[in-house]
Amino acid sequence: MIIGVLRIELHLPFALSLKDKRSVLKSVKDQLRGRFNIAVAEVDPNEKWQRASLGVSTVGSDRHYVEGCLRQVVGWVETNRFVNVIRVEQEFL
Repeated sequence: MIIGVLRIELHLPFALSLKDKRSVLKSVKDQLRGRFNIAVAEVDPNEKWQRASLGVSTVGSDRHYVEGCLRQVVGWVETNRFVNVIRVEQEFL
């Protein structure tokens, strides 16, 4: 069993309040869960309006499948017009 974990740091340029930030992140997380069947949660920093980090994980029996899934997740997030990807950290267990 292979576990793939991502940490995606984001900039939310259009978020002018915590309410805006939560709205954008809820949409992004719901779409990721629906499209890729992964676990996703906001992990840090919770009180900054225009910064966010998402933790993403997936499990599979084949490393190539897990790597491909996480690569697609990053690609999809990079095409989202409401967020800018700052940094991506990837780990396999």
